[in-house]
Amino acid sequence: MKLSDFGYELPPERIATTPARPRDSARLLYVGERLWDHTILDLPTLLRAGDLLVVNDTRVIPAQLSAMRGEAHIGITLDKPQADGSWLVLLRNAKRVKPGDTLIIDESFSASVVAVHEGGTASMQFNVEGEAFESALNRTGALALPPYIARPEGVTSSDADDYQTMFAEHDGAVAAPTAGLHFTPALLDALQAQKIGVARVTLHVGAGTFLPVRVENVLEHKMHAERGFVTAAAAARINEARAAGGRVIPIGTTALRLLESAADADGFVHEFSGETDIFIVPGYKFKIADLLFTNFHLPHSTLLMLVSAFAGIERIRDAYQHAIGANYRFYSYGDACLLERA
Repeated sequence: MKLSDFGYELPPERIATTPARPRDSARLLYVGERLWDHTILDLPTLLRAGDLLVVNDTRVIPAQLSAMRGEAHIGITLDKPQADGSWLVLLRNAKRVKPGDTLIIDESFSASVVAVHEGGTASMQFNVEGEAFESALNRTGALALPPYIARPEGVTSSDADDYQTMFAEHDGAVAAPTAGLHFTPALLDALQAQKIGVARVTLHVGAGTFLPVRVENVLEHKMHAERGFVTAAAAARINEARAAGGRVIPIGTTALRLLESAADADGFVHEFSGETDIFIVPGYKFKIADLLFTNFHLPHSTLLMLVSAFAGIERIRDAYQHAIGANYRFYSYGDACLLERA
């Protein structure tokens, strides 16, 4: 399985740099035996009573920090906290950093470098913790928007709202679970009126989501682990929906990956608390999801590999070419698709 199998050409003007307003006015491509053009507001009519949506309720933190080591500017992107209280981070200008260095973020906020790892990652110990750390992060940090959302003057106040889903509750994500950005209270009311349920799980999307695949043999790619949680109540609700004949529909690839990590071979979802580095490529046997609601993903990305595994490589190629020709908007702030499982 080659990286080049997952490429496509996207005209730059198809990349969305702002979301649809209102959120649920975005377009929705239904991908099954054929392709149907819809809008997000059509979602309740595309589903049926007893279906269950599974949303990711992680909340994006201001994970992008700018620090100084002497005269050198060092960019820090938080990834995830470690058991010893340190943080795993991605560094920009990492060659200027070595263990023992102190990076100054502002007059009262700094980080000591515990270790430098491969691939521009490092372990760091900050000088404050708990509420003081959260306060310092809110004071000095910025959202780590994807690089294709150009913000030469910095992240805007609109982004602070736009890049957060209505489900956001538990702090910890570096990037938004972007499929959830399309949902509004009005859309949830319409879904509820059709007796379509919603269950919540939490996967804190890590900084590794921004890292490209650098190997031609995709099976050699190593996924960064991310923290996830499925409560006993959420697991029970998902299992009950399936037992009653309802379809389970993850809202986004993050929810899908977490469900697959929490399910056993028989498709029974268990309570889950821990890390997952599950890597889904064509040939994977899905245990849970019947449909997948997701955005359009970057070429050569692990997420494009996941949706190709779910819906079929050729079907995804056809869908993406249709979407490009029909002027759909792509990536985090773009339109969405609803995929049938192949």
